[in-house]
Amino acid sequence: MYSDKVIEHFMSPHNAYSMPDAHAEGSAGDISCGDYVTFYIKVDDNRLQQISYLVFGCCASVATSSITSVLAKGKTLQEALAMKESEIVEALDGLPEHKVHCSNLGLSALRDAINNYIIQQKTEVSNENSCSGR
Repeated sequence: MYSDKVIEHFMSPHNAYSMPDAHAEGSAGDISCGDYVTFYIKVDDNRLQQISYLVFGCCASVATSSITSVLAKGKTLQEALAMKESEIVEALDGLPEHKVHCSNLGLSALRDAINNYIIQQKTEVSNENSCSGR
């Protein structure tokens, strides 16, 4: 049985849209059930200013992606990377045991997006500091 919060986030997901001008994106999927999620982020001053996602999956995957986006928005990159799957489950007032793995997908995709952003920033700084050959 799903909690009222799970049903709320499934029926009216928050931040569910594509972000073509995202600073970075990251994805995660579960081959065993076919669920897949992509997170998009915009960062300003080391904080997640905008966050969105697209998800293909079950009720739990939609709800956990939604609540992950809500909880992560406004956090620093380090705070978002430190989020735990248990926080996602708790924020939804629990999940059926066989659906707890779904809480990992959104958070994994978010972490992937943040790590991609960090790599991109390091590459840009490295390119700015390199000799242009002139």
